Amino acid sequence: MAPPSSTVSNEQSQVQTLNLTIIPGLPNDLAALILIFVPYSHHSRLKSICKSWKLFFSSKTVISLRQKHLPPTTLSPLLCIFPQDPLIASPYLFDPVNLAWSPLPPMPCNPHVYGLCNFTSVSVGSYLYVLGGSLFDTRSFPLDCPCPSSSAFRFDFVSFTWENLSPMINPRGSFACAATPNSDKILVAGGGSRHTMFAAAGSRMSSVEMYDIGKDEWVPLDGLPRFRAGCVGFFVGNGEGEEEKEFWVMGGYGESRTVSGVFPVDQYYRDVVVMEMKNGGGGKWRELGDMWEEGERWRLGKIVVVEDGVSDAPAVFMLDQSDIFRYEMASNSWVKETSVPRKTSDEASVGFVALDGELHVMTHLSGVKSNECQRLRQQKRSATLLIQIYHPRKNSWRCVTTKPPFHHPLDFKTAVMCTIRL
Repeated sequence: MAPPSSTVSNEQSQVQTLNLTIIPGLPNDLAALILIFVPYSHHSRLKSICKSWKLFFSSKTVISLRQKHLPPTTLSPLLCIFPQDPLIASPYLFDPVNLAWSPLPPMPCNPHVYGLCNFTSVSVGSYLYVLGGSLFDTRSFPLDCPCPSSSAFRFDFVSFTWENLSPMINPRGSFACAATPNSDKILVAGGGSRHTMFAAAGSRMSSVEMYDIGKDEWVPLDGLPRFRAGCVGFFVGNGEGEEEKEFWVMGGYGESRTVSGVFPVDQYYRDVVVMEMKNGGGGKWRELGDMWEEGERWRLGKIVVVEDGVSDAPAVFMLDQSDIFRYEMASNSWVKETSVPRKTSDEASVGFVALDGELHVMTHLSGVKSNECQRLRQQKRSATLLIQIYHPRKNSWRCVTTKPPFHHPLDFKTAVMCTIRL
């Protein structure tokens, strides 16, 4: 959602009203235009330079000036990481270009709930949304039974504050979610109540909702063909016409079976379902069938979507163990793209995100199979993050390392990540 017009129209006047000089010898409005070219991830550190810089980088005009005067491609591509429950732990912004970390304030605390996980985070403009999840509520019974959440929060990078939004109609966690291209709407589909503490429990659902950002309201849409949780969703279409938009949902799990009549095991889906968006709302679902044959793989891997800005269809990639596959929409199948150069010993605890057209495979150096890493001290390895970056168009790999500001190693099995441009 765009910032109010009054804020945009008063940008220059607000800069000029600063009592202190931003850069000696230059007018404040010109100095402001110079400083907005500094990557966003460095803003928090620049506040300690002097009082005038602290006032400027803490003002509400910095984000507005960057979005108004900088081309979208030059805005900083950032990764927002929620290492654990955002109600008690601060999320962080990570700039992979400058290897800089910047903290965000925790979400508004609710004294009755704890252990929030399996929520979804999505960015729209200069806003960051945190939707749903699974948690424990001290007001529910039994106390050790997790329940889904319908809460919705939004972080405004202009005011640098969190705000509560209208809750979802149906509480859910582990669901498909995507922002509608060129439209102030967010779609959520499926989900359930599963918590990370219980690997094979929780409910499943098929309901679908659409959030209108401008009206701050949720509208129900036609549900999925069947119960589905742990699924992935994305849009196909450039958004120029409503008829061209489609919401795709793939993977996830539905019913469960038991092994020896005791241990519950999920039944993972191999198919894809698609909703055609019409007149700003949802349409009917159609099923595309299975993406792989029986025995080829037992579940969908980690999925990322790369918007190339040229074709209507985005590029969809999957990380399955140490291999990366590209999804072929025409044949509804996966084709191997490449393999990760440096393998990891714990293939489940690997982060996989798409940022600025590149695929980022994130893991700890302590988990990488390498003689070089084995020579490092344990405490040093556990604090170092290895990021292997693949460029699909150039078909090339590169890698960088960084030390996260977390007190404990980042657990990618439970961490939630999303991207944003500021």
